[in-house]
Amino acid sequence: MENVATRTVTPNSAKASIKHALTKKRPIFLWGPPGIGKSDIVAQITDSLPNSHLIDIRLSLWEPTDIKGIPYFDSNSGTMVWGAPSELPDAEMAAKYDNIVLFLDEMNSAAPAVQAAAYQLILNRKVGTYKLPDNVLIVAAGNREADKGVTYRMPAPLANRFVHLEMAVSFDDWFEWAVSNNIHKDVVGFLTFSKKDLYDFDPKSPSRSFATPRSWSFVSELLEDELDENTTTDLVSGSVGEGLAVKFMAHRKVASSMPNPTDILAGKVKEMTGKEISAMYSLTVSLCYELKEACDAGDKKFDDKVNNFLRFAMDNFDTELVVMGIKLAITQYQLPIDPDEIECFDEFHERFGKYVKAAQNA
Repeated sequence: MENVATRTVTPNSAKASIKHALTKKRPIFLWGPPGIGKSDIVAQITDSLPNSHLIDIRLSLWEPTDIKGIPYFDSNSGTMVWGAPSELPDAEMAAKYDNIVLFLDEMNSAAPAVQAAAYQLILNRKVGTYKLPDNVLIVAAGNREADKGVTYRMPAPLANRFVHLEMAVSFDDWFEWAVSNNIHKDVVGFLTFSKKDLYDFDPKSPSRSFATPRSWSFVSELLEDELDENTTTDLVSGSVGEGLAVKFMAHRKVASSMPNPTDILAGKVKEMTGKEISAMYSLTVSLCYELKEACDAGDKKFDDKVNNFLRFAMDNFDTELVVMGIKLAITQYQLPIDPDEIECFDEFHERFGKYVKAAQNA
């Protein structure tokens, strides 16, 4: 059965819905195109539950016997008995945790015989002689038929056992996750400027490389390495596609010519000559990253750095960038900005306070 959900949900909305459904022990099926973070969301949910453990199974790689177990001859009883499946949770594991999340990924890509075995497990919470412990919560995920991946139509009785959620890409949700997980400043800056490039999967395209939150995460990782420009371009192209790689590398080249964030926060640089807008987005993100590092390190000059940040932003950035920077600093990083310790705060509040307040209430 193709996706029966009637509306799409953002990643943050999906997390809230899944957590509530799991309190009712209702199995969830999370639908969505490749690379948008379905697996990551299940891992985040598990981490948020007290004393919980995640079992992540790629069901498309399993055989029916991996679920049912394998029969063997028991010499003590002189009969054939079923061996319990080794990767599914047993009573000993269940006793260690309050919750065990059993994640059946790529479920609708599994062969029909495997889906049939999974159906028994989901319907009756047992298969053969194996029984799921009571504290096991079931979440499944898969791509849609329209995504042109290898899928098998899910039987209606099996589909009816799930709460179905279809997940869509949300830049705001991704941005919140990216700054919390130290995604490279060049990636965050580029995508903040060009939000549509976060995700460009087209199932009709013959291209093997395309942009997704997952592929941009890989780009972020490879930028941490000191690679020559050609190698970096090749890897970025292989991750998000050649067209986006050209745009991104051009952005990085311009961004590298921007003033050093450390010098700006130290008050050594007070104005900038280049005004390339995408590079300015990266600079804004870099400044916030460095402020967070200074805060985490207990830097005694933190208030001075905040003052220099606000002064530089007021003198060089347009309103949108100023608001983005202060929202990132306050909302995402929750930096302890004390108005009484910031020399230019009154001026900043007078010029931009209403815009910041409107952005926070949006």
